[in-house]
Amino acid sequence: FAGKESAGSVPLETVVDYIHAVLESDRTFYTVHVVERMQRRGVIESSEKWREISALPLPAQFVEESSRLASMTGVEVKYRLISANPISKLNAPATEFERKALEAVMAHPEQPYKGSVTEGGARYFQAVYADLAVSPVCVTCHNADPRSSKHDYKLRDVLGGVLISIPAPE
Repeated sequence: FAGKESAGSVPLETVVDYIHAVLESDRTFYTVHVVERMQRRGVIESSEKWREISALPLPAQFVEESSRLASMTGVEVKYRLISANPISKLNAPATEFERKALEAVMAHPEQPYKGSVTEGGARYFQAVYADLAVSPVCVTCHNADPRSSKHDYKLRDVLGGVLISIPAPE
């Protein structure tokens, strides 16, 4: 299916690449220039309980909240983080496509895994891109969390993947 389906005149493969470029740049900026900077200066910490304790959302929560807000626009784009070593069980791969995609991006992080899937009778084009530890705060958080099954991450390691899903025309 790669590159054959289109949304208007733009191939779906290109559309998900555009979406990923925006997501990755926004999240990297947030992680490095907000979370890392504020924590390093002792201004404010990030926490899973950011709503209850007046903390910054974790970068993973930034993606989760962004996807939730995007879904409220009426545009049927969804995205989420997935991992073979998730801190939250909600981020474990949920489908065979997601499991295969994670294996592929773990082996070749420079190459996204893309394809068409059918869920609930609807067709979607999905892509998984490697999710890298872009900052020391990523490494520290993932290595320190007791729910993590992996505690030896290094900067630029693959933490998992970013799954993007958009409707695919019949």
